[in-house]
Amino acid sequence: MATDYDAPRKTDDDLNEDSIEELKARRVDKGSSSVDVDESEQAEGFELPGADLSNEELSVRVLPRQADEFTCSICFLVKHRSRLSGEMSTQPVCLECA
Repeated sequence: MATDYDAPRKTDDDLNEDSIEELKARRVDKGSSSVDVDESEQAEGFELPGADLSNEELSVRVLPRQADEFTCSICFLVKHRSRLSGEMSTQPVCLECA
């Protein structure tokens, strides 16, 4: 951004007036954009821990372990072969658990 060094400089009084006007404009803008939200309607979408999920259905497609994957013997997660750290007692271990 170019600066015009020949332009008259603003005094402290000018800066204070500008900032007060800007603050007033911001306050008006914030008031007009506020939306009334019913907290009970907003809370309906949240699940509490220990909630009864017996009527819920799984909506994720589960794939079997692929040829280039292994199951970590410590965390029991299926990982790609590139995440294999080594084998502890002939069991595969991922890099995070090693």
